[in-house]
Amino acid sequence: MKRPLRLLALVPALALAPLLALEPPKVAAPPKGYVAHKAAKPPTVDGKLDDAVWTDAAWTDDFVDIEGDAKPKPRYRTRVKMAWDDAALYLAAELEEPHVWATLDKHDSVIFHDPDFEVFLDPDGDNHLYGELELNAKNTTWDLLLSKPYKDSGRALNAWEALGLKTAVDVKGTLNDARDKDTGWTVEIAWPWEGLKELSTSAAPPKDGDRWRINFSRVEWDFTIENGKYVKVPKKPEYNWVWSPQGVIDMHRPERWGYLQFSTAKPGTVKYEREESQAVKDQLHELYYAQRSYHSKHKRYAKTIEELGGKYEGTLEPTTRGYDYSLPFGGKRLGIGHDSLLWRR
Repeated sequence: MKRPLRLLALVPALALAPLLALEPPKVAAPPKGYVAHKAAKPPTVDGKLDDAVWTDAAWTDDFVDIEGDAKPKPRYRTRVKMAWDDAALYLAAELEEPHVWATLDKHDSVIFHDPDFEVFLDPDGDNHLYGELELNAKNTTWDLLLSKPYKDSGRALNAWEALGLKTAVDVKGTLNDARDKDTGWTVEIAWPWEGLKELSTSAAPPKDGDRWRINFSRVEWDFTIENGKYVKVPKKPEYNWVWSPQGVIDMHRPERWGYLQFSTAKPGTVKYEREESQAVKDQLHELYYAQRSYHSKHKRYAKTIEELGGKYEGTLEPTTRGYDYSLPFGGKRLGIGHDSLLWRR
């Protein structure tokens, strides 16, 4: 049962009055996919990645810039492994880093002010009610529940706590010691289904072949060493390195997250197959961004496809608050609303 969200503190959302046009993601390739196999034995969450489940699991592709291949490749390698069993979803990450440092040690601090590792998870893939987890090399965590993306006037529920969550970090070197060179740090996470049920009506634990939306981000900062301490270079933006590129500097575009495919087969025997509905979802989001642009100019949504230039297929229906746009798929209709909520009927 989901805990009552009205009891949770709110982090202010981005203001969207008047409604702003948005830059659509610029990514040609479909979101990436990964097959997570069921673990015979759960890992010990100590950050070391020496359990049998991680020996059997494959690494993801190396992380790329959040905007994709049009930007330079990250200077340090980052990659992830995933697994699961009847108790939890397990995540492991390896972050190459010659200088491992962290300052924040209070839970629910704004962790990305340090170099960090982040997880974004939307089990039912509807763009709404999704979880975010950030942690630094001190294993200080920040867990958030998002009602919907910030761009759609969503709010981050900061007081939400991921039930049963376990995290650990292992530093390959010495934390906060500028006198030497480190190798990097590794992360291990166990996220129980008990907590993940709060994000979705999808089966948890999942069934063989089920797919969830997931992505990972790494924030890196330029720094100098002053009096033996790491100091961020002022007025320089962070680097955002991700698994499945977003095509825009915004992790809160869930439509660009990758797919996590669950398997009960022997590791290495099942390959990821592209999500069949992705092309339809891309079309739905194309109209969504066109409607945002139209609204910014006309202070209302287009009521007909013709008002948007007539190039879109499907059905556009005005609603009391906005619109519903849908296309046929698999004997039903896939649709999107003015707040980017995906639906199937």
